[in-house]
Amino acid sequence: MTSWIELTAAGFQFPVYQAAPTGPARGAVVVLQEIFGVNGHIRSVADGFAAQGYLALAPSTFHRVQPGVEMGYTPDEIAAGVALKAQVEGLPAPGVLSDIQATVDHAARAVPSGKVAVVGYCWGGLLTWRAACELDHITAAVPYYGGGMTQPVEIARLPKVPVLAHFAQHDASIPLEGVEAFRAAHPEVTMHLYDASHGFNCDHRAAYNAPAAALAYQRTLEFLSKNLL
Repeated sequence: MTSWIELTAAGFQFPVYQAAPTGPARGAVVVLQEIFGVNGHIRSVADGFAAQGYLALAPSTFHRVQPGVEMGYTPDEIAAGVALKAQVEGLPAPGVLSDIQATVDHAARAVPSGKVAVVGYCWGGLLTWRAACELDHITAAVPYYGGGMTQPVEIARLPKVPVLAHFAQHDASIPLEGVEAFRAAHPEVTMHLYDASHGFNCDHRAAYNAPAAALAYQRTLEFLSKNLL
């Protein structure tokens, strides 16, 4: 069952897409969007985790700067998404991390185990890494090709929970030198590198790579089972 709910962080109300499993939840997964809003792809990702038995919640991390964002992947939409991301990144701290914490807290209260993983894609991957290092009540984190994760300021962060990180060998926005620097600095992070490009998990984009996406998803589900059950 799917629905939109409203959550509040420090007086700010924001929408969250929620996909519930048919039976008792095995745990919860907070899904963090790319730069295109909680669009059809992100909703389908949440639906997929719900089909695996998890309560899945996808907060609108653009809502603080523009409500109702739902875009595709044309050059104009990519440019618009980059601009919106820059606006959110420019908010005073803690910015959108407050909304992610509120979503995690809601998820922890909503499932019997209280265990919550955060999974994010592109910009959402970066936010997932920050959440793993800075936020509370998170059990595990899975960033996919987190844009910016390999910058020195992000590498300097230390995760508080187990992290599984997926990167792509042919990612024009995440140079391999940065990936290797991240790997060297964080031997505690389980990291996989795929023969694919940025966005390989998204079947709405030309960069979609079905074998890489399937393998990453299998590894993600195994990681979630290990840490949430």
